Amino acid sequence: MATEPVVLVVEDDPSQREVLAYNIRAEGYVVLTAENGDEALISIKDDQPDLIVLDWMLPNVSGIEVCRQIKKDAGLAKTPVIMLSARSEEDDRVRGLETGADDYIVKPYSVAELLARIRTQLRRTRPAAMGEKLEYQDIVMDIEEHRVTRAEQPLKLGPTEYRLLSTFMERPGRVWSREQLLDRVWGRDIYVDTRTVDVHVGRLRKVLTSMGGDDPLRTVRGAGYALG
Repeated sequence: MATEPVVLVVEDDPSQREVLAYNIRAEGYVVLTAENGDEALISIKDDQPDLIVLDWMLPNVSGIEVCRQIKKDAGLAKTPVIMLSARSEEDDRVRGLETGADDYIVKPYSVAELLARIRTQLRRTRPAAMGEKLEYQDIVMDIEEHRVTRAEQPLKLGPTEYRLLSTFMERPGRVWSREQLLDRVWGRDIYVDTRTVDVHVGRLRKVLTSMGGDDPLRTVRGAGYALG
């Protein structure tokens, strides 16, 4: 399924990078890796991960600068960044957080603690993937029971429409391009024509308005779709 959270690990030490990737992947997440700041910035733009584990000390572009660039980009600013650093002084911790890092962990650290902090951040930004209930106006999506209601009336959604709706409900107001929806809903390794997105959005709209409510989905010409 394409709804697993995507975590980007940015670490220049190969052994640490591999250990992090292995343990995060074992939690059921999709893991991408980068070994320097330049690689990280390219991956962040192209892959739009759900969370970034970012080492402070990187060659060329530092982790602090990578974080700064992420947080000044309106389309990426809400992506959680967990900063890893051997710098334990309070001033360094404050600097990392003021740059925009959502969390800061001092090396050496417990992998179990890092995984717990990853889960905490993802519950905030990817609640559907973490089993949380989603609500938008009169639409309620119960992830554990795999049930969707609108105005307390059950809606029958196909698997693709269900994943589309969960994507929209996690980030109301965000405009998703067709390519981004393909990655999130169908998966990066599956080739599907972008017109397929239009077909399934149309089906989702039909179900959402089947009880007579207003269409909550918005088409943004030349950009994609949004909820609200």
